[in-house]
Amino acid sequence: ERPGTMAARKLEDDVPEEVKKRRLTEIVNLQQKHSHYRTQQFVGKTVEVLIEKESKKSDLHWSGRTSQNTVAVFPKENYVVGDFVNVKINDCTSATLIGEAVGLSENN
Repeated sequence: ERPGTMAARKLEDDVPEEVKKRRLTEIVNLQQKHSHYRTQQFVGKTVEVLIEKESKKSDLHWSGRTSQNTVAVFPKENYVVGDFVNVKINDCTSATLIGEAVGLSENN
């Protein structure tokens, strides 16, 4: 039900709360599975990453994004925020690529 819509004004919400929760859980689980599949496609490849900031989980790692807007983290080395770095992806989670820098990109 979305406030202000015709359905909110005219229709009774007849879906039990437990059904709503089950449906949401199914959707979230499917999205997690799809996201993990998508990030796994990068493992073993080298991608260009724009360094945006320090990683949330480690001050020894950078966090940035690929041109497909996927987050990647990798050890800092001698790079700085704003650098475009080629990163070899070695692992991933459903939302993050994990790799190691192999050098500055030609876009610097």
